[in-house]
Amino acid sequence: MTQSVRWIRNFVDGEFAAPDGPGFPAVDPATGAEFARVHEADRELVHRAVTGARAALHNGWADTPVRERAALLRRAADRIEARFEEFVAAEVADTGKPLTQARELDVARAVANFRTFADVIAAAGQESFVTDLPGGAQALNYAVRKPLGVVAVIVPWNLPLLLLTWKVAPALGCGNAVVVKPSDQTPSTATLLAEVLAEVGLPAGAYNVVHGFGGDSAGQFLTEHPGIDGVTFTGSSATGTQVMRTVAPRVRPVSFELGGKNAAIVFEDADLDETLAGLTRSVFANTGQVCLCTERVYVQRSVFEDVAAGLVERARELRLGAPLAERTTTGPLISPEHRRKVLDYLALAEQSGAKTLTGGGIPELGPELDGGSWLEPTLWTGLTNKDRPVREEIFGPVAALIPFETEAEAITLANDTEYGLASSVWTQDLRRGHRVAQAMHVGMSWVNTWFLRDLRSPFGGMGLSGIGREGGASSLHFYTEPTNVCVRL
Repeated sequence: MTQSVRWIRNFVDGEFAAPDGPGFPAVDPATGAEFARVHEADRELVHRAVTGARAALHNGWADTPVRERAALLRRAADRIEARFEEFVAAEVADTGKPLTQARELDVARAVANFRTFADVIAAAGQESFVTDLPGGAQALNYAVRKPLGVVAVIVPWNLPLLLLTWKVAPALGCGNAVVVKPSDQTPSTATLLAEVLAEVGLPAGAYNVVHGFGGDSAGQFLTEHPGIDGVTFTGSSATGTQVMRTVAPRVRPVSFELGGKNAAIVFEDADLDETLAGLTRSVFANTGQVCLCTERVYVQRSVFEDVAAGLVERARELRLGAPLAERTTTGPLISPEHRRKVLDYLALAEQSGAKTLTGGGIPELGPELDGGSWLEPTLWTGLTNKDRPVREEIFGPVAALIPFETEAEAITLANDTEYGLASSVWTQDLRRGHRVAQAMHVGMSWVNTWFLRDLRSPFGGMGLSGIGREGGASSLHFYTEPTNVCVRL
């Protein structure tokens, strides 16, 4: 390799490791062009990261007062803001997503994650109980929370910075040390965050980044390591199953936010414009590459044609193009391999009798972009819950529109899935909205909105969509271990 090649390096025990070996390419999904080489961590480097994290705990980080940890999180938020455009550029290069999305969602939310968890940690308390004993004596029970320890943080490629900071901020705030394994397809922002955390005074070893793949690479080396005390993972259900299998012999706690096959239910009294705007976001945001995206849209039959026609019109108004262009609304899929997967589902839907209302093909965007992993936003009718494209997570800009007659039928259809991450209900009857939202077998259920989050509320899924909850106090429960102290008074 020539000296002009830019390397994305591992960050271990407070230092960037020198590249060793050929590495692997960092590729712009919008163009298909390589823009950097990534240093792949071997087993020895992962071991150094874990032992460095353990040393940081023993050298005082775990005992740092809460007020100091909260202050450090706030300094990290300030520093991300100061380097905001650097993070935006890194996120766009990794994912190909539009510049406006990277600015308004991904990097802005990273700042919010650090500030929110600084507030949560600073305000957190513990219950105490006074127990009456025979003879008039009493006992006082109270709990103290201690860091979980060395936490493996494994994050996906779809919202890499947002999900990274969603985990790292509370983990560090609770006094843990972390070893981060970002997706091999989106390595840049985790590495840039290492610079920021060093700049704001985080001790060496408390934040580490190891790059690589899953099996026989950094992901496997990290989850197999006996020195980790827990794993937080966001990604596919299949990978989550493998991680759980790996850590099970050592009985390590896990927090998993996995896949989804999310449903939207549209009732005949829903505000049409508001519903169409919400569905356009929930189906096509981030090119459908969000675990919370809607892939099943159940519409009451009396308004089915109106909703279908309106959503097709909105889909056709989306603008695919260069990420830096102001008019661009929709980026590429993450890779050629992922596009092939989505295209396989499009072919399967056609074989299952689907009628394609719009999309279904690869757009021609010109010589600069035709090497990217582009796909047209796609909508189907004619499928049922028995068909694989309606049952299996696709993770692309696609959705099936299916009619229903009654509220009870809609609930049955929406809950007919092995996943249980999110749903949305669209109606002007708020009694029905509450009723149906509560009947959904999901971790998050929206009414007349989508992707609206209070970061203090619990986040996670059930079934194939995950184990545990993060957000607010739920994050504190995972990233700490309580010790109960009982004192006879």
